Amino acid sequence: MTFAWKAAGITYNRYLAVAARVVRRSLKDDKRLAAERRGESDLRFAKWSNGKQGDVKNLADANAAAAVASAATGGQ
Repeated sequence: MTFAWKAAGITYNRYLAVAARVVRRSLKDDKRLAAERRGESDLRFAKWSNGKQGDVKNLADANAAAAVASAATGGQ
């Protein structure tokens, strides 16, 4: 038995993100606004090399840039 999210070619985390977004959008306005604020995250990361920290980047921005780069190269 294959799960639908796996057959669609997405990860379980991505499946959960999509499902959470659908649930948030189905709520009434007052509850929806509170739920959308809880769904936001502000994670940052930095690459380290030779014991020195590189530029600190926002994770959401880095993921969006990686998705654009992946689409431009055909997903390779």
